[in-house]
Amino acid sequence: MPPRSEEPRRDAEGSRRGSSRGGGQRGMSPHPGERDAEPGIGGISDARAYTPRGRSIREGAGNGRVAQRRTPRSNRSQDPFRPALQVLDGGRGTAGRSADPARRGGGTGRAPVTRAVTDRTPRDEAPASAARRRVTAREPRRGERPPPRRPSRKPPKPPRLADPGRRLRLGTALTLALFVAIGVRLVVLQTVDTPAYADGGLPDRLVKVELPAPRGAIYDRDGAALAHSVEARYVYADPTRVEDIDATARALSPLLGIPASKLAEKMKPRKRINGEDSQFEYLARGVDIDRAKKIMALKLSGIATHRDERREVPGGDLAANLIGFTSQDMVGLEGLEARFDDVLHGEDGQRVFEAGLGGLAAPIPGGYSRTTKAKPGSSLVLTIDRDLQYMVQRILSEQMQQVSGSTGAAVVLDARTGEVLAQASHPTYNAAKASASEPTDRVDAATSFVVDPGSVHKAITFGAALQEGVITAETSFPVANAIRKGDTWFRDSHPANGKRMSVAGMMAYSSNVGTIQIADKLGPERLLDYQRRFGLGKPTKVGMPGEASGRLLPVQEWSGSSHGSVPIGHSVDATPLQMAAAYAAIANDGTYVQPHLLKETIAPDGKRTPAPDPETWQVLSPDNAAALRTIMEAVTTVEGATGLAAAVPGYRVAGKTGTGWRLVDGKKQPGEVASFIGMAPAENPRYVIAVFVHSPSGGGGQISAPAFRDMMTFTLRHYRVPPSTEPAPTFTVFP
Repeated sequence: MPPRSEEPRRDAEGSRRGSSRGGGQRGMSPHPGERDAEPGIGGISDARAYTPRGRSIREGAGNGRVAQRRTPRSNRSQDPFRPALQVLDGGRGTAGRSADPARRGGGTGRAPVTRAVTDRTPRDEAPASAARRRVTAREPRRGERPPPRRPSRKPPKPPRLADPGRRLRLGTALTLALFVAIGVRLVVLQTVDTPAYADGGLPDRLVKVELPAPRGAIYDRDGAALAHSVEARYVYADPTRVEDIDATARALSPLLGIPASKLAEKMKPRKRINGEDSQFEYLARGVDIDRAKKIMALKLSGIATHRDERREVPGGDLAANLIGFTSQDMVGLEGLEARFDDVLHGEDGQRVFEAGLGGLAAPIPGGYSRTTKAKPGSSLVLTIDRDLQYMVQRILSEQMQQVSGSTGAAVVLDARTGEVLAQASHPTYNAAKASASEPTDRVDAATSFVVDPGSVHKAITFGAALQEGVITAETSFPVANAIRKGDTWFRDSHPANGKRMSVAGMMAYSSNVGTIQIADKLGPERLLDYQRRFGLGKPTKVGMPGEASGRLLPVQEWSGSSHGSVPIGHSVDATPLQMAAAYAAIANDGTYVQPHLLKETIAPDGKRTPAPDPETWQVLSPDNAAALRTIMEAVTTVEGATGLAAAVPGYRVAGKTGTGWRLVDGKKQPGEVASFIGMAPAENPRYVIAVFVHSPSGGGGQISAPAFRDMMTFTLRHYRVPPSTEPAPTFTVFP
């Protein structure tokens, strides 16, 4: 073993040579002088061997000698420094390397790598300190070829293990993001989308219950009900649930008053238009509540009842042609029920609420609930007097029995106000059982009965002549038995034989010739103008639906015969009500008042609203109207006059008879129309009554005047009108 001082010296020299050449190899000191200052400590970096316990291994303690370095080949199993050498060598073994530094460095032509382990202890403890390895690398000498680099035998780096902290941070971020997303969605659902989701499921839980609005009533002028609604029940069947159709029909038949066969037919299973099975079929409408309770007590499968409304007409056929009727759904179909349907029907209400499952359909406490109250319809107060209406209808019906197949109309007007106190038609029907009647029976003859009025029109011709100064009450002139106009001869039923006749006589005997002569002096233009003033040629707007307007013949359409027919009431289309209103203008001192049926309306809260004021206009002066009334009294007083049958005992009556034709779609119908229109008391008229009778076989003249007499007698007594205090004037027919 070489002396201790030689090895450090060689190492120092190698280090200086490497440093002088700028080697900068790993394991060589950049400052070799510092390492040579003290032998035994060494001029290169020393290394401590590392043991599994992490402690330094020191050699040769206590004797001052440096322990001999072991090579990897010598006793590997007992070499305690092998782990440390492997660490210093980068994990490579030392096999095949000489333990002698001089031998390893010679003859190779390359700089050997020398590892040495020396003991380094403090100066006072040098013999006892452990040897430390010193590693030096000799740079190749000038002119020597550098040794070839051996390929690195470093083991591959172990796989990089996952960073737990990084995973924790990532998981935390994802969790927070998830909670934020859920929170945002919850906020959106509970604030923004709440109504949409709530409304989406609401229809499945909602139950709708209709609250029918009671239909308004119709009263007469004194508040007596002519038509009103009462609560009732309808009975219906669910064909899908009826178990025994025949047995169920037999059980219901006596209670509903409907044949069992008809009920069984309604209960048979059937398909709707959409292909689904019918689950609702009406069996009866308007059933009394007590009867409905008896039906429900039978507990018949598939049979049930529900709230309904029934229209009652206490008078049956009383004013039926005026009032009309409704459908089972309370919709006005004819008469005043149809004309004022928007006033009478009201507005149905509805209750909507959330209900739980099951057949009870009980409201959910605190759930959705909305109630729209029903608005009952308003009621109508008519100008009709129920008692007078009853008597007028009865008198007309009795008189009409004398002529088969006839049609009649009667109108009673208050001359001062234009109110229709009674308006009767024949034939009539029971408005409570309208379905059992014929359509012709339901017609209101007073407003739809278009006629050629005939001689009752002569009062209009005389009134126009008086107003225009063509005649006076004392006027008289010769009257021939006939007069020709165009190609038509017009004759009188009471020939004057050319004698002078007074205008009162002409009215009493209904002279066609005398009237045509007056019209010739008046002229067609002025006559047509007064026809319009008296309200002809347009509807009266009394309030009845489908009222006829009549028609007046324009002057330019007059033929030669029209100059004879128009003045005496032919070639003129009018209704009984129009003619009655014209006479009411004569009775009301020459002022025309529009006839009307509606007096006032009563709102559901009881507030009364009067009907709009009727239209009025002046037709004749009061003096001329009074003079015309006096002339017309001759009809009921002069011997042999046409209207003697219309005289009312104790009262002065002014009026006129007429004979005309009935027109349907402008075509003349077989038979004749006999009429009488009059007013009483003549000196101060209160009421005007018009009676028209169409008889296909004739004989109407025997009905109209007597019917007027009976109706006017009852009317004057009903309203307690005092009898006339002065007798009618005496008239001279042929002065």
